[in-house]
Amino acid sequence: MSSKWFLLLQYVALFSVILFQLEPRVANSGNIIRCLNEEREALLAFKQGLIDESGILSSWGREDEKRDCCKWRGVQCSSKTGHVLGLDLRALSDSPVDALKGTINPSLLKLQHLTYLDLSWNNFSGSPIPEFIGSLGKLSELVLSSAQFAGPIPHQLGNLSRLQLLDLRFNNLFGSGNLDWLSQLSSLSYLDLSDCKLSKFSNWVQVLSNLRSLTTLYLDYCDLPPISTPSLLHLNYSKSLEFIDLSNNYLTNSIYPWLLNVSSNLVDHIDLGSNQLHGSIPLAFGHMASLRHLDLLSNQLTEVPKFLGNMSSLKRLVFSYNELRGELSEFIQNVSSGSTKNSSLEWLYLAFNEITGTIPDLGGFPSLQILSLENNRLTGTISKSIGQLSKLELLLLSGNSLRGVISEALFSNLSSLDTLQLSDNSLTLKFSHDWTPPFQLFNIFLGSCKIGPRFPKWLQSQNQTVALDVSNAGISDIVPDWFWDLTNQLYYLNLSNNEMKGKLPDLSRKFDSYGPGIDVSSNQFDGPIPLLPPNVSSLNLSKNKFSGSISFLCSISSHLLTYLDLSNNLLSGRLPDCWFQFDSLAILNLANNSFFGEIPDSMSFLRSIGSLSLYNNSLSGGLPSFFMNGSQLTLMDLGKNGLSGEIPTWIGESLPNLVVLSLRSNKFHGNIPFQLCHLSHIQILDLSFNNISGIIPKCFHNFTAMTQEKSSNLSIISNYYYNLGLRGMLMPLIYFDKTTLTWKGGQYEYKSILGVVKIIDLSSNKLGGELPEEIMDLVGLVALNLSNNNLTGQITPKIGQLKSLDFLDLSRNHFFGGIPSSLSQLSLLSVMDLSYNNLSGKIPKGTQLQSFGASTYAGNSELCGLPLPNKCPDEESALSPGRDDAYNTPDEDDDQFITVGFYLSMILGFFVGFWGVCGTLLVKSSWRHGYYNFLTGVKDWLYVKAVVNIAKLQRRVRN
Repeated sequence: MSSKWFLLLQYVALFSVILFQLEPRVANSGNIIRCLNEEREALLAFKQGLIDESGILSSWGREDEKRDCCKWRGVQCSSKTGHVLGLDLRALSDSPVDALKGTINPSLLKLQHLTYLDLSWNNFSGSPIPEFIGSLGKLSELVLSSAQFAGPIPHQLGNLSRLQLLDLRFNNLFGSGNLDWLSQLSSLSYLDLSDCKLSKFSNWVQVLSNLRSLTTLYLDYCDLPPISTPSLLHLNYSKSLEFIDLSNNYLTNSIYPWLLNVSSNLVDHIDLGSNQLHGSIPLAFGHMASLRHLDLLSNQLTEVPKFLGNMSSLKRLVFSYNELRGELSEFIQNVSSGSTKNSSLEWLYLAFNEITGTIPDLGGFPSLQILSLENNRLTGTISKSIGQLSKLELLLLSGNSLRGVISEALFSNLSSLDTLQLSDNSLTLKFSHDWTPPFQLFNIFLGSCKIGPRFPKWLQSQNQTVALDVSNAGISDIVPDWFWDLTNQLYYLNLSNNEMKGKLPDLSRKFDSYGPGIDVSSNQFDGPIPLLPPNVSSLNLSKNKFSGSISFLCSISSHLLTYLDLSNNLLSGRLPDCWFQFDSLAILNLANNSFFGEIPDSMSFLRSIGSLSLYNNSLSGGLPSFFMNGSQLTLMDLGKNGLSGEIPTWIGESLPNLVVLSLRSNKFHGNIPFQLCHLSHIQILDLSFNNISGIIPKCFHNFTAMTQEKSSNLSIISNYYYNLGLRGMLMPLIYFDKTTLTWKGGQYEYKSILGVVKIIDLSSNKLGGELPEEIMDLVGLVALNLSNNNLTGQITPKIGQLKSLDFLDLSRNHFFGGIPSSLSQLSLLSVMDLSYNNLSGKIPKGTQLQSFGASTYAGNSELCGLPLPNKCPDEESALSPGRDDAYNTPDEDDDQFITVGFYLSMILGFFVGFWGVCGTLLVKSSWRHGYYNFLTGVKDWLYVKAVVNIAKLQRRVRN
């Protein structure tokens, strides 16, 4: 018996040991450790390959208190087996500090029970997606979105037969080989390959046809090619799709048959925005009874079908940025099918189309939350029915031709309104001084609406506003102190183009938002510029009366600043030497102030600069070589300063994108470096009013942009990014470059049409030599000014090739010889000056050259002919045979025997002779025929003499 008990005790002891091995315990805590040793070590090896700057994985370790990996951050284990089932390490914010970096260790392969893996929003620095992930055979969800992976999508992912969710969106991935691996994921219900480039795969439709369980599909920004209609035949389509996003591709109307096949009564959302759809939408869309969201943004659609009104489930309709035409009332009738009640529509986006007419009664859309009609051609007043839309949140009507007075009554029922956009209309907002709105607006855009002259007091109640634009609103008032207390949440403030007065307060503790933009330009603010928010991203204080230094710039410590315009003020002093902190700055305009001293060295850190204007200051010293780092520069205007030295060769070598270069009115000397000829994009080259000598380089014909007669853009633009108020969310914007040009004797600031102005101005220097014929290849030149130099030689006849020339000034040089007749072919030429040269001979005849005044040719003593008073010797002689009649019209002294008396005598003799001869002619037919021939000759002679004398009279009247 004792032996049996002994054996039993042995079994119990052995079983205890086994249990102890399977369920390890922490000696001093008594808690069960579910994590298996092998999997814990695999996770620690995985951690070893990562860079964890913010301690996201600080709970991972081998210490006794950290041994249970099932308690680590992001690790999910089975409560029964202890196996690691899920790994959720997505970054918790979009801050770079919170992102994991490094490499993904193959030790993850030891987690063979892993069903869920999420590494999204981390930073794997362009490394490829590891192929071994395809060996994690139990994965059902794989999320690698926005993790900065790059390279081909590994086809090994096709081995994940249990995969139900695959999210690879917003990396730098592309498809390679073929997409057949995707067809193997038969269990897939959710697929997101957004921004994965799939342009080489015309069979993407066939691949998707095999995904029978697919319910959600994101293929936006994939460069998908158009569908070939024959490829749609004989395919077994999935009928389970509920959500389809194919926006931002190259799809055409051939997508419609596929959509109509895969769509069933389950389809809820279709997004085909930013493709190449045109015309109208097929009638078959009307059978999608469950469709709630239809997005056709940014296509070439021209017509909205009537069947949309029959789609009772439709809640969101996005048709902005198309080519829709017709009356808005007809469109509304199509959407509502003529019904005035029971509409479920919540979103109506029709912005940026060609819709005309007035705003009709919208009472039939009681559920409407968003009404977007901006940038159309709407006229009339704002319909009172808008005031009945109690659920309205966004009212966007800017950029139309709406007019009239808006009173507070329109907004009395709009308590849900959070965005009001009425800019760029002819509207007047007339509210009582003590009006308190029923809403709290996040976004207020009232630019160009008549609001003033007093500052709108109702804004004081809007304490949640993040964007405010009351520019060009007729406000001529001092900004009240209470307003600046409302700016803490603002990420965008625009008070420009008013007549606001006073001094700005200390704004360094205002604008708590991330990277705010501030524009108070074109007002009458004065005094020193105060401290500004240290994280400002866009700042425009131009065209005011600010004075003093700009040392405040050194208090802006962030790297967010992309736009800075302080031009046209009364600012002075030296430029601060703290530009190293502005490595994102793309636009810098300090023109028309009184800054002096040398350009500081720290400007070498402006590596993102695209537009730089220091025009009209008192800066001195040489042009610092560190500007050569600005490879993105399109405009560099350093004119009207005291800069000296030679023109650097690096301008042509290191600034390949330069479109505008102005060094006018400085003290530069030496030759024009031939390296400038590398500026193939240059359209405005102004080196006037310096001490430049030498010759004009023949290689100027390499200015490719000037060899094109027409410009593709009216404006010259620079790109920059503007913060949207959300951390990390940046919106690309364009800046219309502007510069001051000397044009036809005056100085003007060009902006909106700067792109069509193509100028070479080398005037008022010491240039010598001949005018290179190669310049005549620049047929797009609009203005050529070489005046006040020492140029010599003859004016080449090839100058007639400059067909676009409107302004030509070759005055005050040493040109000799005749004026080429080809100049008369320049029909667009409106200003020309050839004065004070050594030109000789006769001014070529032609309407163009004779239309200029005598001052155009003054100071050339050997020139003759109109419009000069001195006649050429050959003008006294007879007409030269073989010359064109237009150049051989007799002068008034020719044929002096033709007088008034001569004509009277001739007429009198004719009548007397007529009656003497007439009777005879009536009797004798032979005389009659002979006399008839004689009279015909007289008639022809009289006609010729009359035309000649009329031409003489017209010329005398013009002169």
